[in-house]
Amino acid sequence: MSKSPQHIETEVKLYTPDHAPLRARLHALGAVLVKPRTLERNARYDDRNNQLMYEGVVLRLRQDDNVRLTYKDGGSSINGIVTRQEFEVTVSDFDTMHHILEHLGYTVFMTYEKYRTTYMLEGAEVVLDELPYGNFTEIEGDIPTIERVMDLLGLADAPRMPQSYARIFRTVKENMGLTFDNLTFANFENIDVPLSAFFEKTS
Repeated sequence: MSKSPQHIETEVKLYTPDHAPLRARLHALGAVLVKPRTLERNARYDDRNNQLMYEGVVLRLRQDDNVRLTYKDGGSSINGIVTRQEFEVTVSDFDTMHHILEHLGYTVFMTYEKYRTTYMLEGAEVVLDELPYGNFTEIEGDIPTIERVMDLLGLADAPRMPQSYARIFRTVKENMGLTFDNLTFANFENIDVPLSAFFEKTS
């Protein structure tokens, strides 16, 4: 089966620790607020051999003002901009979908929380993500649009993070010697995460 264009996601994730000036810039540029700041609860699933994580595949159940099941393949990254196949469907009940996934042999290996604010600007979706370990901005669109919007927002030199939030969390845990399994605001209370902790150490 060929990949349908509407199921291809292209986005860049940027480390942007201070959202205040970025939010002001979005408003000054006339960005449209699509969804105000909303708390998300996310569960990431894998099989008993952690094959999905090994292949870079995402199987995620998310709850905010509705519930969505998402699949993303491993994709590819060029200059920090990631393109991958994505399928997402809205489901009626988080707990029921969780039990279905468990019966199919998948288990939750981590949960994570974040606040997300969503804008549209120049044909791109711009989201401000607040996670327990720091703030990020994701820009989704085609590659020329992504690059143009980064320039408009003054983000051309912001660190690009092609990894998933789960992968970044694993790296932060290893670099900082953290032992908890879930990326929650309660777990990161009073923990300051430096930029260096987001990058895997090279031998």
